[in-house]
Amino acid sequence: MSFVHLQVHSGYSLLNSAAAVEELVSEADRLGYASLALTDDHVMYGAIQFYKACKARGINPIIGLTASVFTDDSELEAYPLVLLAKSNTGYQNLLKISSVLQSKSKGGLKPKWLHSYREGIIAITPGEKGYIETLLEGGLFEQAAQASLEFQSIFGKGAFYFSYQPFKGNQVLSEQILKLSEETGIPVTATGDVHYIRKEDKAAYRCLKAIKAGEKLTDAPAEDLPDLDLKPLEEMQNIYREHPEALQASVEIAEQCRVDVSLGQTRLPSFPTPDGTSADDYLTDICMEGLRSRFGKPDERYLRRLQYELDVIKRMKFSDYFLIVWDFMKHAHEKGIVTGPGRGSAAGSLVAYVLYITDVDPIKHHLLFERFLNPERVSMPDIDIDFPDTRRDEVIQYVQQKYGAMHVAQIITFGTLAAKAALRDVGRVFGVSPKEADQLAKLIPSRPGMTLDEARQQSPQLDKRLRESSLLQQVYSIARKIEGLPRHASTHAAGVVLSEEPLTDVVPLQEGHEGIYLTQYAMDHLEDLGLLKMDFLGLRNLTLIESITSMIEKEENIKIDLSSISYSDDKTFSLLSKGDTTGIFQLESAGMRSVLKRLTPSGLEDIVAVNALYRPGPMENIPLFIDRKHGRAPVHYPHEDLRSILEDTYGVIVYQEQIMMIASRMAGFSLGEADLLRRAVSKKKKEILDRERSHFVEGCLKKEYSVDTANEVYDLIVKFANYGFNRSHAVAYSMIGCQLAYLKAHYPLYFMCGLLTSVIGNEDKISQYLYEAKGSGIRILPPSVNKSSFPFTVENGSVRYSLRAIKSVGVSAVKDIYKARKEKPFEDLFDFCFRVPSKSVNRKMLEALIFSGAMDEFGQNRATLLASIDVALEHAELFAADDDQMGLFLDESFSIKPKYVETEELPLVDLLAFEKETLGIYFSNHPLSAFRKQLTAQGAVSILQAQRAVKRQLSLGVLLSKIKTIRTKTGQNMAFLTLSDETGEMEAVVFPEQFRQLSPVLREGALLFTAGKCEVRQDKIQFIMSRAELLENMDAEKAPSVYIKIESSQHSQEILAKIKRILLEHKGETGVYLYYERQKQTIKLPESFHINADHQVLYRLKELLGQKNVVLKQW
Repeated sequence: MSFVHLQVHSGYSLLNSAAAVEELVSEADRLGYASLALTDDHVMYGAIQFYKACKARGINPIIGLTASVFTDDSELEAYPLVLLAKSNTGYQNLLKISSVLQSKSKGGLKPKWLHSYREGIIAITPGEKGYIETLLEGGLFEQAAQASLEFQSIFGKGAFYFSYQPFKGNQVLSEQILKLSEETGIPVTATGDVHYIRKEDKAAYRCLKAIKAGEKLTDAPAEDLPDLDLKPLEEMQNIYREHPEALQASVEIAEQCRVDVSLGQTRLPSFPTPDGTSADDYLTDICMEGLRSRFGKPDERYLRRLQYELDVIKRMKFSDYFLIVWDFMKHAHEKGIVTGPGRGSAAGSLVAYVLYITDVDPIKHHLLFERFLNPERVSMPDIDIDFPDTRRDEVIQYVQQKYGAMHVAQIITFGTLAAKAALRDVGRVFGVSPKEADQLAKLIPSRPGMTLDEARQQSPQLDKRLRESSLLQQVYSIARKIEGLPRHASTHAAGVVLSEEPLTDVVPLQEGHEGIYLTQYAMDHLEDLGLLKMDFLGLRNLTLIESITSMIEKEENIKIDLSSISYSDDKTFSLLSKGDTTGIFQLESAGMRSVLKRLTPSGLEDIVAVNALYRPGPMENIPLFIDRKHGRAPVHYPHEDLRSILEDTYGVIVYQEQIMMIASRMAGFSLGEADLLRRAVSKKKKEILDRERSHFVEGCLKKEYSVDTANEVYDLIVKFANYGFNRSHAVAYSMIGCQLAYLKAHYPLYFMCGLLTSVIGNEDKISQYLYEAKGSGIRILPPSVNKSSFPFTVENGSVRYSLRAIKSVGVSAVKDIYKARKEKPFEDLFDFCFRVPSKSVNRKMLEALIFSGAMDEFGQNRATLLASIDVALEHAELFAADDDQMGLFLDESFSIKPKYVETEELPLVDLLAFEKETLGIYFSNHPLSAFRKQLTAQGAVSILQAQRAVKRQLSLGVLLSKIKTIRTKTGQNMAFLTLSDETGEMEAVVFPEQFRQLSPVLREGALLFTAGKCEVRQDKIQFIMSRAELLENMDAEKAPSVYIKIESSQHSQEILAKIKRILLEHKGETGVYLYYERQKQTIKLPESFHINADHQVLYRLKELLGQKNVVLKQW
């Protein structure tokens, strides 16, 4: 007697199953099952994955779900019911049932909906927790019989079954089920109620349940759980040996269930054109209109290219797609929403350019349409659009309103139990302390895709900790079993799906955000179904551009059209050549700044190349690229015929499009064929490489190139196929970077205001940008209750600090302050508390405003303001606006002004500490300022100077603001530090050997005199600390001196005059000694020749006298 599992939960019954879909199907296949069901709780998240996996193994996929159903319309009680799709109609009804359960009626399905969606569905009671079973256990046999017959009347005879589960040990219930079946004539079927795959996975399942309940295993009620594994046929035959008809029923049900999900079919929606015009004709019309708008009277190249692209688009039936994108982009432009110049390969389309979908001229920038839409490879077009992250939702709302709520949805994504999360979650339910679980998780290398098994192999320290503790070993063992399972559902950052038919005919939905549904199928499975997916991306840099240009227009009455700026603007590229790229898209990192300084870019093309090259792999070509640009290395081309293709990149293959053009030029490939070649060789499979080599060489021979030349060029194509970057994307994103650089170069104050406002809430970024602003000579004004606004603002050639950037001052409070001061400024603390609504005024907020300096203008010291808070609040409460005499008190002649509680000011160290706490930065001063003269005398440089002198040994005076100690793989301690001074912040590393010596002085808040050197590590500048001591312990005798050796050959009046001039131009506190080699005599120069021994003066002296002849001796 055979059997089929009809009640199966996968990991998509979030935290209610330890069974991954692929493993479930694989195990079912191993056990010889011909059919298998999937019945997750309320959802169909895994349906397509399950369907495909079953089909791949020749198993009949039975798609179902477990739905909660209300007993009546009162919606007071709901019980689970297993529903299986018999047919495609049943599958579509399940899509709707799941959508209802996940959006409109999360508590359960109303009986009327069950009636509406019953066709094509088989229903099975779930076992102990079902409505029928509950009635039977309550001794209500007659009611159970009546309810059973009602269910049968809904689904029809032969489409409703009792689940018979004797393996769960409830003999009384099992007997009652059999009796009920006999009395009503409703058949029983064997079910397994699967929640994990193997019996040994039971502990993992219990653990998941505890995680879901937020309990520890020791706190959870002890329950003798039955085995809920995917039982083999032999075991099921043994369990049901006395009732083989139950086994047979499961097979009969499975044979009825035949669903054919249509995969690979394109479901592009239609665009509503005016007057019944075809989409093809309408697209042509608006493209021609756009072409004239872009170019006036375009030349023949543009007309030919446009016609070619339109022919391809029409042939591939994508006209509606382009019209849909054109329409919502048109809406965005009409609403003043900034859009990116392009993203990805779509920037290579002239159609997209004339439709104003992109802002990149593909002919001017040598971009290829075939890289975007290949006529020789049928695939869905993919136009990704960037919007400001604050306005992206407006565009999605427009699309939903145009096409209907049931035709537009955002896309689901799943957060999984990755290695660290699994270890932490399991540790928590086993009672491992959060600290210990966190320490254990931190021993897992931080690399995407890292598994627990890989972590144990790569981390000896993790392996050692696990072997030392049986508890941790158990935690690790169970974490391995649940690793990779879905933990929660969330919304994909960009994906939006659009359908011609109502989405619930194709995909189950659930509640999303802002009234927009969320698909239950993830992106890959939506593509399997042929649904149109578009990416609406929120880009912070576009929000920044919008913010800056709006401020400039408002304050200066200048409307900036960034599409018309010069991409060779001297001021812009001077800024880029200095590496002054803080806040500039994709050019901010320390490594990129270094490249820009060496490259000294002169136009957009240089930035495009740098963006394409600055990645692992092609990065090794950057020095050659720079040397060739500046004529320090000869430009070599693989063949002279390739000069025009590689000229802009000085003979270096940088872009995928260059590979395509090379194949076209030398082997006679069409650009479509060339794109297929590029895709093929990038896979690096030998048989493919050999096949494509023959194809390429054959083409080259036909064009009379030699075999050697053909093979040499093919080898280059293979080498660069993985490295080559999408030029279309590089051009579009480089344009954003250049636009920001333009704004920074020409409107630095507005740029800084926009940049600072964009990172409100990110203390580290605000601190970094404020230091940058000060370093570049921009004056930052303190926050002010009378002058500050929500954003950072420009005020009299300076930047005024934002009120919203003060900790504990919320959005509503800022609005209330702004509204209250509209008529006149606040006069004092009492006036402020009186006029700002009491819901916004509380002690915490007032303290933050005082500590930040926002009330300094009231003319009292901060201690006095703090001491007067209670008086001010009581005064405001006394004269609150709900009093009938309020009008009288508002008259200044009747008002009684309270007096300040005058108090001596707080010590400077406390004032600064409170400033740091509320603003995230030492604003008015820095704790190191008092030591600066002494530090300079000791040869210490500032953090800003140190960051500009990479790889040089330096001394610094710093405040240690943060310390993070970690253990290395070998079990040694080391530390990462955050250091600051008046000029900036910097990360420092203390390696194990130095940490052993320096750990006594490494404490947060310590003022240190330290030595080491800056290096670029992981694309940022870090200080590698070699020595440190507390500033208070610093010995004056350790003051550094500069020793200058004058060789015999250098002993001349001219050299001595140059030395004197350099010393006098760098006056400071560091002593200087001259050693005359000819006389073998050392002379200490008088104080008038003491210098500020920074790297600049040392560099000048070494350049004059030689590297070995100038030495700064410190400790």
